[in-house]
Amino acid sequence: MANQILRISVADDETDMRDYFQKILPLLGHTVVSAAKTGKELVDHCKKHQPDLVISDVKMPEMDGIDAAAEIYKNHPIPVILVSAYHDADLIARAEADHILAYLVKPIKQADLEPAIGLAMRRFAQFQDLRKEAADLRQALADRKIIERAKGVLMKRAGLDEQDAFRRLQKLASEKNRKLVDIASMIVTADEALDIK
Repeated sequence: MANQILRISVADDETDMRDYFQKILPLLGHTVVSAAKTGKELVDHCKKHQPDLVISDVKMPEMDGIDAAAEIYKNHPIPVILVSAYHDADLIARAEADHILAYLVKPIKQADLEPAIGLAMRRFAQFQDLRKEAADLRQALADRKIIERAKGVLMKRAGLDEQDAFRRLQKLASEKNRKLVDIASMIVTADEALDIK
């Protein structure tokens, strides 16, 4: 993770801060792909450049950094580090509710920025892994339900017990070189077609 070169979009309504990011991030080995002045501009830049990470000020014209982060995340999930001159409890609470993985208070030092980037990227990778695992589990459960229904159809129509019905499904899948769930789905669909009154 430490050697990973990131493409970063930054946003701040202050020119000095944008310049600071454009100077300091390359020193850390990263590339600044865009520097926005407003939240809306940041959203547009992220659609165009698809960065690996966003570092954004909170208080900006048109759209604040928290709303911009939520909008960006809808289109393309990426980690966001928020930066603010304020240590405001309400802002932090809003940031926790959205897709923010780190929060830095200005003035920002290189010593603060580097670990915040590393932490945000690691946490984001963990969240992505958990999301994928949850999606895989949902799919496995949906597949299991179809297979169980197909077994029920075979048990009823062919007079098989549960074990034999499952073996028949496996055999068909093997013979047809198809996934078990695909064969099960065909059997369920055929059964529904035969039951149409």
